[in-house]
Amino acid sequence: MTGAATEARSLFARLTGGSPDGVWSAPGRANLIGEHTDYNDGFVLPFAIDRRTYAAAGIRADARIRVASTFDDAVVEVGLDELDALFPDERGAVPEWARYPLGVAWALRGAASRACPGFTLNEALQGDESGHGTDKPGQGWMTTGVDLAIASDVPVGAGLSSSAAIEGAVASALDELWDLGLDRVALAQAGRRAENEAVGTPTGIMDQLAAMLGRADAAVFLDCRSLDAEPVDLGFAGARLALLVIDTRVAHAHSTGGYRDRRDACERGARLLGVPALRDVSVADLPRAAELMDDVTFRRVRHVVTENQRVLDTVAALHREGPRAIGGLMLASHASMRDDFEISVPELDTAVEASVAAGALGARMTGGGFGGAAIALVDHDEVEKVTDAVTAAFAAARFVAPHCFVVTPSEGARREA
Repeated sequence: MTGAATEARSLFARLTGGSPDGVWSAPGRANLIGEHTDYNDGFVLPFAIDRRTYAAAGIRADARIRVASTFDDAVVEVGLDELDALFPDERGAVPEWARYPLGVAWALRGAASRACPGFTLNEALQGDESGHGTDKPGQGWMTTGVDLAIASDVPVGAGLSSSAAIEGAVASALDELWDLGLDRVALAQAGRRAENEAVGTPTGIMDQLAAMLGRADAAVFLDCRSLDAEPVDLGFAGARLALLVIDTRVAHAHSTGGYRDRRDACERGARLLGVPALRDVSVADLPRAAELMDDVTFRRVRHVVTENQRVLDTVAALHREGPRAIGGLMLASHASMRDDFEISVPELDTAVEASVAAGALGARMTGGGFGGAAIALVDHDEVEKVTDAVTAAFAAARFVAPHCFVVTPSEGARREA
């Protein structure tokens, strides 16, 4: 087991005095391209990374859930029947880190309360509110308590979705311990509901789906409207390419106002254009959009519309020409996020500019923005050169030194032991 997996087991032993019933994990993710398109029903191309969060979990004899993590010394314990009182209105009563695992348990229980014969948990997690009953007989698991101990080697606040990694690990554990039999998309939907309502972060579903559906040396091409997912071979290994993550160490928080403002602008733009979501707007529609809305709203809309097209173009380029053909699309994506969506910061811009000047084929910020990490597509033999150049550029700008490391496209959530 990895260090973080061992930490999770050790924490569980300290918490309970015993051994867990199992250890489950889920990865962080890097988004190759497609930023802020997911909640606009658009397209994204993320991949799971080889850094993971681990949840050691065991059944309790009572109807309580207790969570501990290496993020915080606090241990949080509540009754399962108290979760509805906590979320969403009283979420401030528990530390933010604890809202992720507790929120997943709440989302799963909420889905079950909407389910009945003929109306599955999968359907409930998809938000079907079509008049079915409120109780499903025989769900004794709804009063089965759980202990959870969580540890991770996914950097927090770096734009690599440490939150979805927690949600995926916990959802996988509860799915098995509670014998729910949910598919991976349904578990991702439980994670999104936890993040949106229990934590209060208005994200889309990209991160959770990437954490659940990842595959080795492949990205996941996601249609965020239909939730259709298609693996896309990246071919990094065969092309002797590496994906370098440049963690700027500028922490970001999606629950702050900048993310919400961008989402509001997208929804406003869709209303002005008379469409359900910006997914329904093409590049050819942008001149009309410019006439209907103020400059800021238009630029937000233009980013999403052109970013959707860049995702499609990237998938086509990977299929047709391979990974060396996508560098220009990555750079165009970063410029759009910097200029139109205005979610970059000087550290991210420096990371992109310095890496490309040192020979990277392409680079862009990844994640929700306002900090976090950039990614650079680099020849395998030039990783050290690019890393040194970025570090020197940060020093010259008097920024905090970045943390640079290579990530490998990897598998999604799984049981470890």
